[in-house]
Amino acid sequence: MPAFDTPSTPADFVFFEPLRVRWAEVDMQGVVFNPNYLVYADVAMAEYFRAIGLPGHEGTTGLGIDMFAAGAKLDFRASARCDEMLRLGARIERFGRSSFQPRVGIFRGDELLADVGLTYVCVALDGSRKAVPVPEAFIAAVRGLEGRIVRG
Repeated sequence: MPAFDTPSTPADFVFFEPLRVRWAEVDMQGVVFNPNYLVYADVAMAEYFRAIGLPGHEGTTGLGIDMFAAGAKLDFRASARCDEMLRLGARIERFGRSSFQPRVGIFRGDELLADVGLTYVCVALDGSRKAVPVPEAFIAAVRGLEGRIVRG
């Protein structure tokens, strides 16, 4: 049973990051080993954060928060092979009070290979991992890139 009601399409995204499949990412069948699609989603989100002006760990600490992944779901649609060029589409699908849900579409051209849904939680910088509200500056940065905001 698919994790998503509607599969992603390239038109769902304004941000894309290119990625070439490397030899170390394929299995003995010659296709990308399944866990690597989550690595690709992490690459997409790191570059998305960079695109909205929040590169690396310093980007979120500059907002007064830390964040961590609290959940992931993935639908596999087709396989990628070594040396293929992929397009990683990333967007923020929904904001909650202290969490947000990115969506990453992994495409070969316009063909959807995998759909990845993530949940990130914003937490205090003091190490307590106490949930804190998503900063308005983060929401504004997303709005600046995507031109839309979906609230919980």
